[in-house]
Amino acid sequence: MTHPLDLTADEIANGIRSGAFSAEAVVAESIRRARAVNETLNSFAVIREDQALEVARRADQAVARGEATGLLHGVPFAAKDLTPTAGDLTTLGSWTRGDWVPSGTALCIRRLEAAGAILIGKTTTPEFAFSSFTNSPRWGITRNPWNPERTSGGSSGGSAVAVAMGVVPFAEGTDMGGSVRIPAAFCGVVGLKPSFGRIPMTILPSVFDNISHFGPLARSVADATAFMAATSGGSDEDISSLPITFDVSATRTEGLAGKRFALSIDLGYYAIQPQVEAVVRRAVAEMRKAGAIVEEVPIAWTRAVNDEWFDLWCVFMSAFFGDEPTGHRHHMDPAVVSMIERGLTMNATAYKRIELLRTSMWRDLAMLYERYDALLCPTCAITAPPVGHTDDDYSLTLPDGRFKGLDMTCPFNMLPQLPALSLPIGWAADGLPVGLQIVGRRFADEQVLSYGAALEAVSFASGIDALRMPA
Repeated sequence: MTHPLDLTADEIANGIRSGAFSAEAVVAESIRRARAVNETLNSFAVIREDQALEVARRADQAVARGEATGLLHGVPFAAKDLTPTAGDLTTLGSWTRGDWVPSGTALCIRRLEAAGAILIGKTTTPEFAFSSFTNSPRWGITRNPWNPERTSGGSSGGSAVAVAMGVVPFAEGTDMGGSVRIPAAFCGVVGLKPSFGRIPMTILPSVFDNISHFGPLARSVADATAFMAATSGGSDEDISSLPITFDVSATRTEGLAGKRFALSIDLGYYAIQPQVEAVVRRAVAEMRKAGAIVEEVPIAWTRAVNDEWFDLWCVFMSAFFGDEPTGHRHHMDPAVVSMIERGLTMNATAYKRIELLRTSMWRDLAMLYERYDALLCPTCAITAPPVGHTDDDYSLTLPDGRFKGLDMTCPFNMLPQLPALSLPIGWAADGLPVGLQIVGRRFADEQVLSYGAALEAVSFASGIDALRMPA
């Protein structure tokens, strides 16, 4: 029998409101699962048992009194250790923060709580969310639920594991270069980088950064949609946020028939694992059977995209964390220190000239969107690598000129106004999940979610190896 916690977020909230089950029972099971998962996969930095159960009891009392309830009433969720929440240890995966307990909560989380969702814990992240591998000096390695010898991905790896293991229907993540979509693909869950500004970004020292996004990791497109419905909308806390209302009705699928998709397996320069390409092509075949038009298109990008994104990322790290090595170098991740030092040497003119590449990339896709509704490509070029690897193992140019990259996500942080959804589409030959990235037109988040829901339905109906929660 299905446990209430295994329903969608909307179904959980409806069940609690109707009295079919209690918020306290749902949250108690969520906490039980969080503790069990943490013993083997190490996905939580903090589990908020007492606080979450007290909020759940108040949620049940509100139902008993007939009070108005929010859309996510009683739904448990998790937040990333990068994101401040009042009264909770928040470390950013680093010893440099000591035992910091913020007095305030980020707007994204406040909005989820205002909708009735209940925060049950804080999930692991690499130091300052810098890596595609969730392995921090403070919390250690977070492992993949499908093979513990493989990485969960990063930097929202703990959130991805919590969702994949059924602890919560959705979790909050942040995405500056793929940090939602990479772990989503490696762990077999849904991950969305929303269009820039759809969710106010309020946790950085600067409100003018333009590669950073909050986004959901979720068990289904429906759960990602519920997250977006609660968190989207402009706020003066972030001058870059957009006064655009999220339209849930526009996410409902009308099927794939007649929709036009461009397909690029390699974005012009990646070395793609054959097992990843095989799963992507199988999913594309099912889309075509469902009536979609999918055409392969040439994209003439090069690894300069990744190299110049990395320059942006190093400057980000040096600007916001550049003072940390002075007093904390001895217990920081050496890769973080190296990035900070590289960023501190960056020439301001060279930094500004990165915009020329970004402009060229956008012009390429602007022409593409004249003919197609969205671009398809793998989320990652490989399945989840071993936990002992690092990002440096995936920065080589191979003898054939191909880029040995891990993720195919950072190009779309260079184009932050484009929503990018990672959808689990099946299993590779090594038994690990593969994600398909759906990149939509500017600010067309609802449209991208509707395409994801349609493909999700096709996948389950057609027998594509649908992903299920690990036992």
